[in-house]
Amino acid sequence: MRRINLALQGGGAHGAFTWGVLDRLLEDETLEIAGISGTSAGALNGAALKAGLLAGGRGAARKRLDRLWDQVGAIGDFRMLPWMQAFLPMLRFWQTASAALLPISPQAIAAQLYSPYVFGNSWQNPLEPVVRDLDFRHVCAAEGPRLFVSATNVRTGRIKVFEGQDIGPEALLASACLPTVFQTVEIGGEAYWDGGYSGNPALFPLYEPDLPDDILVVSINPMRTEDIPGTPLEIQNRINEISFNASLLGELRAISFVRRLIAEGRMERGSMKAVNVHMISDDRLMNELSAESKLAPTPYLLERLKAAGRAAAEQFLQDGGTKIGQEGSVDLRSLLRQTTGSFGNG
Repeated sequence: MRRINLALQGGGAHGAFTWGVLDRLLEDETLEIAGISGTSAGALNGAALKAGLLAGGRGAARKRLDRLWDQVGAIGDFRMLPWMQAFLPMLRFWQTASAALLPISPQAIAAQLYSPYVFGNSWQNPLEPVVRDLDFRHVCAAEGPRLFVSATNVRTGRIKVFEGQDIGPEALLASACLPTVFQTVEIGGEAYWDGGYSGNPALFPLYEPDLPDDILVVSINPMRTEDIPGTPLEIQNRINEISFNASLLGELRAISFVRRLIAEGRMERGSMKAVNVHMISDDRLMNELSAESKLAPTPYLLERLKAAGRAAAEQFLQDGGTKIGQEGSVDLRSLLRQTTGSFGNG
């Protein structure tokens, strides 16, 4: 049995890619998932995965993930509240009349006018019914994979990692709280936003001695994009991608540095964990998809992402998966050079 930790990124509806990855990994009975660190959509995936595993094993976990994304697909646009529907005919007319100057969908236009605080206490989080449908007896259980959920403290900007009994519905909603879309989530007198701002996902909780050395990162925020964003939504999306990847790159840089010190004999083996990093991603697909699609899940989009995730996981199992327990399948030096320049040579 090959033991592995999962590090699941957030990225709105694009988290359905991770659904596909997990669906394929669960078919491989030689893999044991020991730890899960998730942020935003990654946290929802991780919670559904653990709840399903404890409820009935691998098959039940796959069904639980299917249910999660069926529910997400039924929401529609995360930003579209009933009152906004009334504006769509006017916005469509506006878009048609000025198509050459304004190549933006009506929903994207409406999103620029939207603030989740307009409704005060009457606002309802569209993800809440989805989250509360999870069985938290299993999500919070001491048995099964260790689950870590990250959110960002609004006042301090620091990461908050929830584990065990602290992972209630509010922790998952906090982890997925993109502040331009959802109202701040309060837990224990503290205010929280999306965990992606401080850890997407956080790797350090997976360094615990009882967890394996191998961490598989499921990445859904592209490290590089060729097109320069032009619309307000595209610009905000790329800002989020850059900031959400920054914490991950920082942790990967630290892992690379520690591994180099151990390899050069400047650090005693066993004094720090020599993490083996693996990664599953599809940057080509993620760059093809619009920024708007992260906030507007449709059944077609979700199924397309699931299929892509399964295909990427299949490729990983054939290639990098053979290195689990032996060495990392990601060339960290090359990755860090590509994304951070000469300072990534650790």
